[in-house]
Amino acid sequence: MSNKHNPWYWIPVLNFASGLPYAIIISVSVIMYKNLGISNEDIGIYTSLLYLPWVIKPLWSPFIDLYSTKRKWFLAMQLLISIAFLVVGFTIPLNQFFMISLAVFWVAAFASASNDVASDGFYLLALKKEEQSFFLGIRSTFYRLSMLTGNGLIVIIGGYLEQEYGDKHKAWSYTMIIVGLIMTLLTIYNYFTTPRTEVASEKETTYSDSKKNFALVFASFFKKKQIGLVLSFILLFRLGESQLLKMLTPFLIDDINVGGLGITTQDVGVIYGTFGILALTIGGILGGIAISKDGLGKWMLPMILTMHLPIIGFILLAHFHPASIYYIYATVIAEQFGYGFGFAAFMMYLIYVAEGESKTSHYAIATGFMALGMMLPGMLSGYIQDYLGYGNFFIWVFLATIPGLILSRFLIYPKDFGKKID
Repeated sequence: MSNKHNPWYWIPVLNFASGLPYAIIISVSVIMYKNLGISNEDIGIYTSLLYLPWVIKPLWSPFIDLYSTKRKWFLAMQLLISIAFLVVGFTIPLNQFFMISLAVFWVAAFASASNDVASDGFYLLALKKEEQSFFLGIRSTFYRLSMLTGNGLIVIIGGYLEQEYGDKHKAWSYTMIIVGLIMTLLTIYNYFTTPRTEVASEKETTYSDSKKNFALVFASFFKKKQIGLVLSFILLFRLGESQLLKMLTPFLIDDINVGGLGITTQDVGVIYGTFGILALTIGGILGGIAISKDGLGKWMLPMILTMHLPIIGFILLAHFHPASIYYIYATVIAEQFGYGFGFAAFMMYLIYVAEGESKTSHYAIATGFMALGMMLPGMLSGYIQDYLGYGNFFIWVFLATIPGLILSRFLIYPKDFGKKID
């Protein structure tokens, strides 16, 4: 295998280029808008709408198969994302920056979701079966590293520039331009390192046949056993988490006199971008090991509880406002570890739901419903927090985890699903 086509040269960066835009659009945008004076209500509703492209990506993903190659798709989408972030940077100093930047983020979100579809498909085409299994962990590692870069390094840069210039608009304008330049460099690198593996023979299926087949595949998903219960569980499992994620950063940054903790943007970047990501990664690894050892049936309930119980820590922070930042570190580490550990069970269950002849398409549909379950409650989170205050809001978030927990007890699946066969 030539160095040019060696998977080690392109898989890490290709997956990094998938995760970084998601981190910026979904997470960093919340921090940026909070620092630029946008209300919690507006942050909750508008940044949650940015989930929509990931909700509906199964609807247009067949077109990525039908037109051109996946390599051309992800290169074009990465270039579009690069331009979008640069444009966001230049719009922040404007008076109407909020709505303009949201519109550009919206374009970047559609491009990012399309980039994910094309990159995943390219991975399956460019590698042999045994290579796919070997590089699965590498893909996950560099995707998480991109989240670390977004939620950690980029936020730290934004916080540093805030202090350096004393002008938050200028600071975040430069920060987003930096992000755009990073994505440009990633796109150029991927252009020169990714192999040209797709040929015309792979695209012999006609548009009408593909459209018909996709319709049948889509319809077959809704014929699965317990589909009503399954969809209810997928939509409600993250009911609490979806609201927590949107209001957690505002809670950390808001002044104490309005119920927040009053820590700096740089502190948020350090907490989530280093210790938080480390705890998340360890939790995810241990969750995968546990399921592979004993099966999903034994770990479903303990994992769900591990994922949701750390919310109690934020209830305590909101009511007691401890002076030491180490209490905040401990709570975030517990929450991120619990999320990584518990979310493994949820994702494994989605894999079970997608099992069958069309598992790739069905998995995309299932994750689309998962994204919908994140988007809709997140849109209302700012209004709920404003009405309840932070202390009562976190109590509500904790209570919102109960429906998913109850539904999980009625799901039917092989108890040894996911267990490694010796």
